[in-house]
Amino acid sequence: MDNSKPTLGILFMLAFCIFAPMMDAMAKATPTDVPVTQILAARFAVQVIVLLPVALVMGYSLRMSARDAGLHLGRAAALLAATGCFFTALRYMPIADAISIFFVEPFILTLMGALVLKEAIGWRRLTACLVGFGGAMLVIRPSFVDLGPVSLLPLGTAFLFAIYMLMTRAMSQRLAPIPLQGHTALAACLLIVPPLVLMEGSGAVLWDPVWPEGKAVWTLAGVGIIATVSHLFLTFALRFAPAATVAPLQYLEIVGATVIGYFVFDDFPEPLAWLGIAIIVGAGLYVFAREHQQERRARKPLPPV
Repeated sequence: MDNSKPTLGILFMLAFCIFAPMMDAMAKATPTDVPVTQILAARFAVQVIVLLPVALVMGYSLRMSARDAGLHLGRAAALLAATGCFFTALRYMPIADAISIFFVEPFILTLMGALVLKEAIGWRRLTACLVGFGGAMLVIRPSFVDLGPVSLLPLGTAFLFAIYMLMTRAMSQRLAPIPLQGHTALAACLLIVPPLVLMEGSGAVLWDPVWPEGKAVWTLAGVGIIATVSHLFLTFALRFAPAATVAPLQYLEIVGATVIGYFVFDDFPEPLAWLGIAIIVGAGLYVFAREHQQERRARKPLPPV
């Protein structure tokens, strides 16, 4: 069955770009006495509570092979580490800066695809990747002066998320999106909840959970609900439209992040950061355009002999 509905896919992607920065804002607004690991646990617990019942209602089987269980654990570990780096960065950095640096992820994914999957990459895309990294350095520089190595955390997020995306690319060929997301969230909970339970009362900064009260209750619930909704939007965007059509729209997240950062946290990128953001977006759009062009050439039928 042909599910191609580009306009609907674009609308879902726009919805994702609106909701995703809201999740980041909820994480940033969570009181600092709540450890980042507890925010992660809330994010994935809500996803499990929502997605696994939805998968059952839709008739999907929740059984999995031992091999797939291992892949879910690996995928969850990469996503947990990526999200943990990003949520930690948000406690110190403007949302727009952190998201802009994270957007070197397409370049890392392109390079990793060439190294790991032996995908062809020409000198033009390689140059665009290097230019994109240069733009990221312009965004990082002002933050590095003030914050030091913390400003490099979004780069760590980009690298770890690229690993997650490579695994997703391989697994999504066999598994439906909703159970795939639900099982990975379940695996993430299995990795992060037991340490939080065992470390309660230990005084460990990263692992000693607190009983959420007041504002924290709403921000933790918000992180989980908005993360679940936004990633469902992303899943359906990719279902109804080709990745090459909707992926460039993801840069609109920077606009949403800038608006939220300014009105909620009184943050606004510096002029040098804006230059870096423009370079990252321009290089990223070029990479997407080149990949779309390569895909079209690959699909073009050969002339008759």
